[in-house]
Amino acid sequence: MNLTEIAARHPDKPAIVMAGSGETLTYGELDAASVRAARFLADEGLSFKDHVALLYGNGLAFYPAAWACQRSGLYWTPVNHHLTVEEAAYIVADCGARILLADDAFADLAAEIGKAVPGVRVLTASALAEGAAGYPAEAPAGEREGTYMFYSSGTTGRPKGILPALPGNPFGTGLPIDHNLGAMFGFGADTVYLCPAPVYHAAPAGWSLGTVRNGGTVVLMERFDPAETLAAIERHRVTHAQFVPTMLIRMLKLSGRGAYDVTSLRVVVHAAAPCPPDIKRQVIDWFGPIVWEYYSGSEGNCFFLIGSEDWLAHPGSVGRATIGTAHVCDDLGREMPVGEVGTVWFEGVPFFAYHNDPGRTVEAHNARGWSTLGDVGRLDADGYLYLVDRRTDLIISGGVNIYPQEIENVLAAHPAVLDVAIVGLPDEDLGRRVHALVQPVDPDGAGPELAEELLAHCAERLARFKTPRSVEFVADLPRTPTGKLLRRALTGNDTTDKGRTP
Repeated sequence: MNLTEIAARHPDKPAIVMAGSGETLTYGELDAASVRAARFLADEGLSFKDHVALLYGNGLAFYPAAWACQRSGLYWTPVNHHLTVEEAAYIVADCGARILLADDAFADLAAEIGKAVPGVRVLTASALAEGAAGYPAEAPAGEREGTYMFYSSGTTGRPKGILPALPGNPFGTGLPIDHNLGAMFGFGADTVYLCPAPVYHAAPAGWSLGTVRNGGTVVLMERFDPAETLAAIERHRVTHAQFVPTMLIRMLKLSGRGAYDVTSLRVVVHAAAPCPPDIKRQVIDWFGPIVWEYYSGSEGNCFFLIGSEDWLAHPGSVGRATIGTAHVCDDLGREMPVGEVGTVWFEGVPFFAYHNDPGRTVEAHNARGWSTLGDVGRLDADGYLYLVDRRTDLIISGGVNIYPQEIENVLAAHPAVLDVAIVGLPDEDLGRRVHALVQPVDPDGAGPELAEELLAHCAERLARFKTPRSVEFVADLPRTPTGKLLRRALTGNDTTDKGRTP
């Protein structure tokens, strides 16, 4: 679990390999670069529990910077480089970063953030490497574990920071995820982990660092592409991979996917967003019974896990709690009977707080000490959790609660649908009515005929009140790179040339 110890045993083993270029960072190179960078940051005045922000894309430069912070006992927050200056500056300021480390490619954005956040110092990757070059590569005594501090994706408003505990354990102790990867998914020295998502998000950052902790090799994609993903699995003999459902759908609907050899895979994991059951069955048929799903959050107050065989016996479930106990409650806090839908709460799990936001922290906890992520779901008699939606996504039509995810699952299974989002449009009679935004596989085929086909597809599988009243075809849908739908960015139009209003 200690990077220096692994590097001493296997200095020439690849720690990180870029999927596209093949460029490699060995364990020896990663350890030396991160030690030098850590010494440099210490001389810049950073000490235990200080905060650093990282503005990096998917490239080798991210890892020496991240490991330098990790072995220095620092809090470090990855920042999404697709954000506006104002959005990124909010995170950098809110987390209290003293230094902003930035990829050379984002030097201009970093400079603008620096102007907007008084007191933060900006260092590009080149400046960090140059400043660190003269320091010895031997790890100093007394290194302590740091930790990442992630911000929520902000799908329903401004992102919230989740500040973890930082007890100052010796470097090499590892974080919980490092141990869980080995215990739950069999990560080890022979693991080749494919990371197709941006490292500024929690799972890609945490799982790729966890791969290194366990002595494996990370194959890092510059960006997700369905064909390039399958080619990378074949070329690098990938053993473990994590996807979001949007990625799985795009690989499933890729023409010629059967030509790629994916037999090296031992574990395929998906999370972060709901996976339509029909899609999940196809994924299991394709990869075999090696598909796992988990439900969790950066808040660290829950972790549900389910394997392929268990899922086939409980289709649609995200599994049973591996920590604590789950409860489903109504709006008054009363527990719901088995099978009834309500807000999901967690008992007997670690407390968390939203950084600089006591109001949201209070809202996420109840008088019994339970906490919630705000998701809505139900529990079966065996304790398996089935998520329905977030409360903020609920559509109330004619006084009836309608959950968009259920309708999205039905439409996503149609072969002509690449992506879909369900929204509620104003309706004089019902208050809100169900409207489907559809990204078609073939844009040239979008029109009234396909809209009719999709509405008929829904009518055969859903109650009448859940069936969309209209369909609108769009070029794409706003999703985070982790697959979460940005519903606050969605707008729908009741236009007959883009669909049909029955």
